[in-house]
Amino acid sequence: AEKDPKGLILVIADMARSDPPMTSPFVAELARRLQGRSAALALPLTWIEQRLAESNQTIEQLVQIEAQNQATAQVSVSNSIGGLRMLGAMDWREFVESLSMVEQALRHDPADVYSRMDFTTRDNYRHAVERLARTSPLPEFEVAKAAVELAAKVVAKGGADTSRHAHVGHYLIGAGRAELERAAQVRVSPWQRMRRLAARRPLRLYGGSIVALTLLLSVGVVLWASGGLEADFTAVPPGWWLLPAGAALLLAASQLAVALTNWGASLLATPRLLPRMDFSFGIPPASRTLVVVPTLLGSEQGVEHLVEQLEVRFLANRDAQLHFGLLTDFHDSTRETRDEDEVLLRLAREKIEALNRKHNAPMTGARKGDLFFLFHRPRVWNPRERSWMGYERKRGKLADLNALLRGRDSAGPGEGFSLIVGDTSNLLEVRYVITLDTDTQLPRDAARRMAGAMAHPLNRPRYDEERQLVCEGYGILQPRMAVSLPAAGQSRYAQLFGAEPGMDPYTRAVSDVYQDLFGEGSFIGKGIYDVDAFERALKGRFPENRILSHDLLEGCYARAGLLSDVELYEEYPSRYGADVARRHR
Repeated sequence: AEKDPKGLILVIADMARSDPPMTSPFVAELARRLQGRSAALALPLTWIEQRLAESNQTIEQLVQIEAQNQATAQVSVSNSIGGLRMLGAMDWREFVESLSMVEQALRHDPADVYSRMDFTTRDNYRHAVERLARTSPLPEFEVAKAAVELAAKVVAKGGADTSRHAHVGHYLIGAGRAELERAAQVRVSPWQRMRRLAARRPLRLYGGSIVALTLLLSVGVVLWASGGLEADFTAVPPGWWLLPAGAALLLAASQLAVALTNWGASLLATPRLLPRMDFSFGIPPASRTLVVVPTLLGSEQGVEHLVEQLEVRFLANRDAQLHFGLLTDFHDSTRETRDEDEVLLRLAREKIEALNRKHNAPMTGARKGDLFFLFHRPRVWNPRERSWMGYERKRGKLADLNALLRGRDSAGPGEGFSLIVGDTSNLLEVRYVITLDTDTQLPRDAARRMAGAMAHPLNRPRYDEERQLVCEGYGILQPRMAVSLPAAGQSRYAQLFGAEPGMDPYTRAVSDVYQDLFGEGSFIGKGIYDVDAFERALKGRFPENRILSHDLLEGCYARAGLLSDVELYEEYPSRYGADVARRHR
């Protein structure tokens, strides 16, 4: 346009015909580009000034307006970004709890437990107050206050189990909920009444439903195959085969009945998280915990792998009140000792001592005794098995360990451990033991969460002297088990039959029929137990050489609970034969 004035006139004419809107961004940008150029470009500016004069505006005014708009937008965007950063850095849990009246009321818990629980448990308590207030004439604050008053009455009266009943959780999510509902004048819906009726007689409902569905399905198929209710079995020659076929059908129908009953149970009972104390800043001395791996020493490579995995578990769960150990036996043998036994023991001892030298120094002053331990038992002669072996295998190892933790001599014929590596001066203070299998992985801070759940007053075990078992609370807590990612991909069999591998980022709690209906879970050998309650419920309970898979029986006497929001990982059998052998045991 600077070199061809005629073309410039044509461009201006086209702009005039198109009638562009004279907005401040358009005028400011066009004026910036034209100003200070050749005299030939003064004509477009003149045309723009004439257009703006028609609306009593000038180029300078629009340029100033556009500059102000850009400054305002810049400040607004800057404030928005700063606000987002502040929202991301803000602790919303603390913010919400500081403004919640229900939170302030529950913090007056007479047992002084509520404020020391983790956020998830406190949030469950607040939601329990919210659900009660929906069908109560009292507001949420008054409902929470009523729970505190009921707990305070227990403290004033005293009693044998003040620690449990003086806690507000006993009335919000525990057995005292009915008492709080009467105090808060809660109206219970018919659906809730039906669910509570099922909860009072869970075994009759669950077992009766399975039996009824099994018979209904079996009889229905037999009648359909025989031609109906009026079929004459004596007149029809092949009718005799329906009787053995019906007996076989009972087995198949029972599987479908169990699946249908479990599905119905999931509708009646919703999964509930067990309450937990907040041990995120460290396990207190009163809840000192020992992590042990009952295993066998078979080869030098195996020993090195065991020690390496023990160190990995420690690195993911570092705590001044947390110790780690190997509970070992030798493999069964026709002889009491083998040539390689001494080599394996010496290697295991050296590895454990090396771990203590490596990791004890940074914890000096916060921990008494050593961090890592080795507890090894000798072989004893088993006349029933006709071999030299570890007494009662894994069950015997745990029994010997419990005796050691309580300063007693072992009651077994092996007389306890033949070799203990590590300073055991503080093991008498251990309250909980986490037992893991050789291939079980302990994720980061999982030990703290498990110990925090065991330490909660509502989960503490209460032993019934008359029935000689744990009747309230839990002596054992079983976490949720998942398949590790490497194990899921090691074979086609593991991919087809293994559970969903890896972490579950979407859910924290899972439904378990036994936990939801009966308030108890199934112990499968990986979990945490209270040493005193475990020993009290199981000491002298089982006969020798009769029980191999003892975990389920231990869970029945010591009362096991499912800790569904804590997940451990283990390998899945890579071959059908290994899976069948595990199920057969």
